Amino acid sequence: MREFHPKTIIEPFRIRSVEPVHFTTLEQREAALKAAGYNPFLLRADDVLIDLLTDSGTGAMSSRQWAGMIASDESYAGASSFYRFEASVQDITGFKHVIPAHQGRAAENILFTAIAKKGDVIPSNTHFDTTRAHVEHNGAEARDQVIAEGRQPRLIHPFKGNMDIAALEKTIAEVGRERIPAIMLTVTNNSGGGQPVSMANVRAVSAIARANRIPFYIDACRFAENAWFIKTREDGYADKSPIEIAREMFSYADGCTMSAKKDGMANIGGFLALNDDTLAAQCRNLEILTEGFPTYGGMAGYDLEAIAQGLYEALDPHYLRYRIRSISYLGDRLTAAGVPIVLPTGGHAVYLDARAMLPHITPTQYPAWSLCNALYLVGGVRGVEIGTVMFGMQPDGTEKAATMDLVRLAFPRRTYTQSHVDYLAEVILEVFAQRDTLPGYRIVQQSPVLRHFTVRLEPITG
Repeated sequence: MREFHPKTIIEPFRIRSVEPVHFTTLEQREAALKAAGYNPFLLRADDVLIDLLTDSGTGAMSSRQWAGMIASDESYAGASSFYRFEASVQDITGFKHVIPAHQGRAAENILFTAIAKKGDVIPSNTHFDTTRAHVEHNGAEARDQVIAEGRQPRLIHPFKGNMDIAALEKTIAEVGRERIPAIMLTVTNNSGGGQPVSMANVRAVSAIARANRIPFYIDACRFAENAWFIKTREDGYADKSPIEIAREMFSYADGCTMSAKKDGMANIGGFLALNDDTLAAQCRNLEILTEGFPTYGGMAGYDLEAIAQGLYEALDPHYLRYRIRSISYLGDRLTAAGVPIVLPTGGHAVYLDARAMLPHITPTQYPAWSLCNALYLVGGVRGVEIGTVMFGMQPDGTEKAATMDLVRLAFPRRTYTQSHVDYLAEVILEVFAQRDTLPGYRIVQQSPVLRHFTVRLEPITG
């Protein structure tokens, strides 16, 4: 008999525990959104049917993770759970020093407090919101240098997350290496549509960093998804396993920050991993001040156990094939219906191009925010704006339009089934049909940093 190649997406797991979702009426959703200041972050989770606000810490854990959590060691110092966690991180990344933190932004805080100062410049393909905030909080400039293809939503390119090598070299020449304490590379490039970075680009950035004696760090939140894209899109990697690809990717860097709430498959946790002995000692001192003792770093022993197992599960090829295909399945349906999205689809989310969908709303009236709210009103779906509300506020207090205005629909890991995705597609298509009626928004209350988390807005009527 010939081998069978099914077209249907099948989840590579069985469901043994379920959690009810909450159905609401349009009237209830209108009241809930108004009470939240038209900010989906401020909605109660019970008022959301399908929650795609983030894939960070929202996934389901495996039976092996739960087994490890039950057997965890909760000692304050030197817990065996830490050493299992440390061994997993070292095995996959190859970095010498592993500094746990309660989540990725805590690792960023430790790193940039240690290395960044006023007047410095830190280049990246695209800094994410918390990364940018920590860089700027320490007085440095977070400079985005993604390739030109990465700023064109519907252009097809296999690695739109790549850093612009010529722009990086120009920055080093203009600024001087003494003012560049680190080069960052985010894999996959979250703010740029979840787009991957090629191994060739990782090598090129590494070569430039080493030639100029500048430390090179990877923001590794979605390293496993990036490894899968390298395997399936880059010449020479089809026969390599995701873990082999990940190990090569990390081998070109001097360290990484990690939110284990993504490709660590855990509900909380993260780490900073380094090779530099002196910097590691400095970072551990900061960790004791802000996170806790260096063998727990703000996490319980059971969190360390969950990550130690989850890092390997994220690299399972059956899981990665299912996850990436689930995203592309939704993208294919939307593209066929004419809905503008970032193409090709990325690893953890579908990104709707609100600026293209809602040309009647100017960037400073926040089209992506309007689209995000419409998805909730129509179908109880919560996404997140990646646009001018998130990135428009400048360090001097002025505002300018973001490069793109997108709505990210981030899929929690091992949480929703294909029928949920089919429902989601119906909601998006209904909003698309009503797109000409959607209003712009104005801000009525905001914070000076990371305003999108707590901002309150109102629709512009008339």
